[in-house]
Amino acid sequence: MNEAPLPPVTPSISVPAVPSISPAPAVPASGPAPVVVVGGGPAGLMAAEVLSAAGVPVHLYDAMPSVGRKFLLAGRGGLNLTHSEAFEDFAGRFGERRADVEPMLRDFDPDALRAWAAGLGVETFVGSSGRVFPVGMKAAPLLRAWLHRLRAAGVQFHMRHRWTGGLRTGADAALAGSATAPLRLDFDAPQGPVRVEARAVVLALGGASWPRLGSDGAWVPWLRGQGVGVEPLVPANCGFDIGWSEHFSGRFAGQPLKSVAIEVADARGRTLRRKGEFVVTATGIEGSLVYAVSALLRDAIAADGHARLMLDLLPDRSAEQVRAAVLHPRGSRSLASHLKSRLGLEGVKAGLLHEVLPREAMLDPARLAATIKALPLRLTAARPVAEAISSAGGVRFDALADGLQAAALPGVFCAGEMLDWEAPTGGYLLNASMASGLAAARGVLRGWAPGPSVPGVE
Repeated sequence: MNEAPLPPVTPSISVPAVPSISPAPAVPASGPAPVVVVGGGPAGLMAAEVLSAAGVPVHLYDAMPSVGRKFLLAGRGGLNLTHSEAFEDFAGRFGERRADVEPMLRDFDPDALRAWAAGLGVETFVGSSGRVFPVGMKAAPLLRAWLHRLRAAGVQFHMRHRWTGGLRTGADAALAGSATAPLRLDFDAPQGPVRVEARAVVLALGGASWPRLGSDGAWVPWLRGQGVGVEPLVPANCGFDIGWSEHFSGRFAGQPLKSVAIEVADARGRTLRRKGEFVVTATGIEGSLVYAVSALLRDAIAADGHARLMLDLLPDRSAEQVRAAVLHPRGSRSLASHLKSRLGLEGVKAGLLHEVLPREAMLDPARLAATIKALPLRLTAARPVAEAISSAGGVRFDALADGLQAAALPGVFCAGEMLDWEAPTGGYLLNASMASGLAAARGVLRGWAPGPSVPGVE
């Protein structure tokens, strides 16, 4: 990876130095809490940081034994924090939700995220792809420093507490929207059922991808039952099924297709072309190039029962060059040897040609050359949401008021992947999740009515 020099960044929020402290002592499992954050991913942790920095006592609850499980998994191959491209391009990656997400990103843009990491003692660099990584590439040092800072600010963590529902009951309705209206949350904890009361709640419960790490979408019926508009959770940044022959799947599953380009038409008939690489799986395809167009493919399958993707096996060669090479006399050489020597086509790329074209078409130079430049793949289904890198759907933005507060549940704010937005991989997911945590916390603070239990909050 080619590394670009680290450019100067200007913080958008104040970040204190990382303290050196011992692990936090045990904290009580229940009782009144001015603000409860449910969910210990990046969005929930950012909300807790902003609130505690303002002097608001925060209790954070999570179903897992420790926080940041998906964050650590994302960093296993190198933690991609954000992207260095121009802000207009960055915001454009959020597609139809740009208008909803962009204001949050302007408050916590890629430069602000890098400055925040630097405030934790973690420097960052820009890779050759434009993606931004921490020096050292690992997630664990950043998460450790972050948790130290949160504990030093007084955030109390309650692990192995799974939210099981409850926010407002019918008896609370008359108080809804008042500073004294209770919010009641029920948890399953190691010691048994726990009920917690709070003056405000930030929900950062994730979507439905990688449920073994804590995001299982169980919150959807609970919020819907209290009048919050929620779109179904569907896979994003996901793989797709094609239905390979047994021969092709057995021979090439797991192999990468490098230096290829794909073309996909959107609902308006516009063609999107991207170059990169992806991987053949036992049932179809997955990988970064596929993820970049996964929303288009998923929506096409939902509408038509299938999606069509055109694959250019040799994007650096023109159609004329490919046709000339295929038509070149091959003498006594086999077709496989001819394609390898003239075009470098072998292995999985050659296998794809045999998978798509019948034998007579392979012997038709014109059709073979055309297929090398435009090989059709018919996708029949997206892989299940539990396998996806992220999910789309969630709490609709039109169900939210100022500061990401649920219009049907005053005092309840939503952040992170549980909101109805999606973006490709490349740092966009993490940056937007953290930006939404900041936005939700600021929403809490704008509506805060300080009482005697929260001295010094203005």
